[in-house]
Parts: sequence; structure tokens; C-alpha cells
Amino acid sequence: MPVLVAAVCEGASSDGLDEVVVHPVAALELTSADVLAAAGYILATPANLGYMSGALKHAFDTTYSDVLGLTRGRPFGVVIHGESDTAGALVGVEKVTTGLQWRLVAAPVESIGVVGDLEIAACVELGAVVAASTLDL
Repeated sequence: MPVLVAAVCEGASSDGLDEVVVHPVAALELTSADVLAAAGYILATPANLGYMSGALKHAFDTTYSDVLGLTRGRPFGVVIHGESDTAGALVGVEKVTTGLQWRLVAAPVESIGVVGDLEIAACVELGAVVAASTLDL
């Protein structure tokens, strides 16, 4: 499991969030049933050639129509890691999640280059915020 995803899962499973079940699913394995069953989402993607990964795009392509309108208002967060730029990937994710009418509950974590302690801590916090937001539903 990539280090930033592990940090998000750690945050989502932290003290006080015992009711939250964290279920990481690889983008290429994601199904509409997974999306419908989740109370919230953390989207993690590398920035590839200025856009979200093909795997995340595929996940959206294969689930979007099935979940449209049924997941409105659910909380989500975003983690993007790139070697030089994350802006295009974030715009792509924002367009899809705006269409789904999901609710961004924390600032996106954008990491460029080598992942350090600050990025890991930001992912732990993001995981905790999104998890806590699912308890408000």
C-alpha cells in the first residue's frame, strides 16, 4: 500500500473513530456496489501527464452513471502525488465529484516529489476528517 494511502487509512482508523470501517479498494477493482456502500470517500491518485491516473478515471467511468444521484452529499477527500504538478489531476477530480455532488470536507493533499513527514501528517489528518464526517450522516 502506498505510504500516503496508508497514512490516510491510519487517520481514518484513529482514536474516536471506532465506528468507522475503513475499506481501501484499488481503483481498477472498484465497483458501483463499493461506491454505494461507502459513507464517504478518499480518492488517492498520482498525477500522470497532468491528469488523474488512468485507473481512477476508469473507476469513475465505470461507476458514475450507476451512483449518480444516489451518493449526493457524501463527504470525500483527495490525495494527489506528482513529480512536478498536481493541478490538472485535481481539476479532473473536482469536475467528476462536482457532477456527483459529493461534499469536499478537507483541503486536498497535494504532494510533489519526495514524500516527507508533512505530507504523511496531512494524509493522517485528511483520513480522520473524512472518517469523522461520515459519522455526521
